[in-house]
Amino acid sequence: MVERQVFWSATARRDLDGIVEYIAEDSLDNALSVLDRLQDLGESLTTAAERGRLVPELQAIGVHQYRELIERPWRMVYRIEADRVLVLAVLDGRRDLADLLLDRLVRS
Repeated sequence: MVERQVFWSATARRDLDGIVEYIAEDSLDNALSVLDRLQDLGESLTTAAERGRLVPELQAIGVHQYRELIERPWRMVYRIEADRVLVLAVLDGRRDLADLLLDRLVRS
């Protein structure tokens, strides 16, 4: 079993911050619980990162280097590299991925 370090992109960290801030408006305890769950999910990628599925919307257009794990309702999108795993985004799985990505490109 290959072990890799997990790195969080600045975008993924902003995603986490936004999720926590939004949930904390109603319940700080729930927000911290969700943060723990998502961070644990990301850190679990140190081993068996291949267990995540290829992102279906990207796979359909021939892009095969991105995987995801689901922690409902969120999708954690990451890329496996030789010696590390890079968490790229934590997205709301209830939204259309194409719309999310387009929104990010427009905001950049």
